[in-house]
Amino acid sequence: RPVRWVLLNHLCALFCLSAACPVGYFKSVSGSNPCSVCPSNSRTSQEGSSVCECRSGFYRAANDANSTACTTPPSAPVSLTWEYESGDGGVSLRWRPPVEMGGRTEVWYGVVCRICPSPTFSNPAACSWCGEGVTFSPSQTNLKQTKVTLNNLLTRVTYLIQVQAMNEVSSLSPFPARYTSINFTTSQSVPSTVPMLHQLSRAPDSITLSWPQPDRPNGDILEYQLRYYDKVYVDSAMMVYSETNTVTVNALIPGSIYAFQIRARNERGYGPYSSTIYFTTLPLEEHSQQIQNRLPLLVGSVMGGAAFLLVVAAIIVVVVFRGVKYYVDPSTYEDPSEAVKEFAREIEPSHIKIEEVIGAAQFGEVSRGRYRPVGRREVLVAVKTLRWGASDREKGMFLSEAGVLGQFDHPNVLKLEGVVTRTPPERIITEFMENGPLDGFLRENEGQFSVLQLVGMLRGVGAGMRYLSERNFVHRDLAARNVLVNSNLVCKVSDFGLSRLMRAPEAFQHRKFSTASDVWSFGILMWEVMSYGERPYWDMSNQEVMKAVADQYRLPPPHNCPPALHSLMLQCWQAERGERPGFDQLLSSLDRLIRHPASLKAEPTRCSQPLLSPTPTDLTAVVTVGDWLKALRMERYQEEFDRANIDTLDRVSILTMEDVQNLGVNLLGHQRKIFSAAQQLRAHLTQGQVEV
Repeated sequence: RPVRWVLLNHLCALFCLSAACPVGYFKSVSGSNPCSVCPSNSRTSQEGSSVCECRSGFYRAANDANSTACTTPPSAPVSLTWEYESGDGGVSLRWRPPVEMGGRTEVWYGVVCRICPSPTFSNPAACSWCGEGVTFSPSQTNLKQTKVTLNNLLTRVTYLIQVQAMNEVSSLSPFPARYTSINFTTSQSVPSTVPMLHQLSRAPDSITLSWPQPDRPNGDILEYQLRYYDKVYVDSAMMVYSETNTVTVNALIPGSIYAFQIRARNERGYGPYSSTIYFTTLPLEEHSQQIQNRLPLLVGSVMGGAAFLLVVAAIIVVVVFRGVKYYVDPSTYEDPSEAVKEFAREIEPSHIKIEEVIGAAQFGEVSRGRYRPVGRREVLVAVKTLRWGASDREKGMFLSEAGVLGQFDHPNVLKLEGVVTRTPPERIITEFMENGPLDGFLRENEGQFSVLQLVGMLRGVGAGMRYLSERNFVHRDLAARNVLVNSNLVCKVSDFGLSRLMRAPEAFQHRKFSTASDVWSFGILMWEVMSYGERPYWDMSNQEVMKAVADQYRLPPPHNCPPALHSLMLQCWQAERGERPGFDQLLSSLDRLIRHPASLKAEPTRCSQPLLSPTPTDLTAVVTVGDWLKALRMERYQEEFDRANIDTLDRVSILTMEDVQNLGVNLLGHQRKIFSAAQQLRAHLTQGQVEV
């Protein structure tokens, strides 16, 4: 019988050379080529077919050739298990690939997470979505591996997890992806990581530090363990224990760099160590200089009598406890280059090695390099180089930044290493900040930080601005783009050049700049940080912004912004500059929030002030879902919408935030934009402004 079938096929093929292909055969192009038997799971319904159609339940992907077999979505993954990850209380899920691959080789996975009312739940519909708090490593969707780790889980909560299997034809099937599920109840875990460390003060032989409680203490914190070591002698680590969130580390070496890590302990045990952060003890020469600076005042107080003694005592209090050294404007010098000589160290060009150009600046280019000063370790630096052919005026403007920056010494202000002025090209050398400008860094890492970490970044900027304001320095252009971030997420105020953007009302109306106008800008910077680098005032023109601000309109809270933080922003945006808080008050408010993380929970904000809204998307030309995505500049998600059969504007208008997440839109900013635009579309449809 098999021989007869082979002969029959050969005879049919010969017949098909000169006749139309019979049912069950196809020929993709007309001519003398023989007909081909339909591939597996496909058929023809009439003679002379050029392609075989897939049978019901079978599909070809967009990139499949017509001559290939039709395939199906894969079966569900198998052998799904879970276990606790050691250290941080996360849960690791593992599974095996589907038994049936649907005739294809590729497969990927997606994870659906739900929180259920009790360990004995019987109806999955009673479970709710996990929300944005739970994180997935390496990702929640498009997983190529058979393992994923869930972090930021709540303790003593029942989770229902579904792992779906998909391939290239899953989106063509009207049925949902097949999945396997598992549920588990988390027990009490060790504390999560302590998010940051702050330096409160330093002396030649000691450093005082503080820190906030972990985001997830998972019970009462019994104690903290601080681990520290001299950066040169890594193997000589010491431990200090504290039941409070402040400790002073003594018996340190003057002028040395120390590395610090901290972890918290609850009833279950110690959590993981925090990332390493470095602080430097006060050098002896700087300490001696402070004492020498006070001697003339002490001598004067002895000679001047009781009245003069009171005045001198007041000055000593300011010097000792606040360390005030007022900023000197380089433009007040007859020759501004003298300010550079006075405040900036001259560096030998041979001590600098340029590695690569990393950007452009107003007067030249910026490079990453290495600086090895005599008797000190080599450090990474950023090198600004003045372009060839610059005029004397441009040279003066270029070096003026060094004349300003060289007067400051604070952990949250960019550090000037020195300048090269004696041999061209002139250069300014500063410490290197690995993560670059704050706004770009936040956009690249959208949704990756806890609210407490974001507040810690704001706290760092606020500390730098308090230091500058104490020295009577007005920045005039404080913004996220002018704050740099290093590898330890320490934020430092930078850009002490001449670019000035008027933000506060008194600045753009009367060109009055003061610490109060810097406070206004700090409020805008807070908004930028909490919105992960979104552009303030969106696409409004300067004139529109000025009018809105003058009319008492203020920016609304970013998505998931705690009311306490938006309230602080509104205080910074008081129309009367005298009513705005100072940086001292702002820092105290931020520290209070850090010490009480519960106050940073996002809740609906009630505000008596009129709030601005983003410019609405133009929907006048929107007819299809594709038009709508194009208007949002979100065309990249067209395939996800097609796969979910969201093919009408009506269906778009009822999207929830959970629906958007389940589409596979992973970036938080894109989720918010699509969800907000869907709500706007719903309003337009209700008012009959868009034809469906």
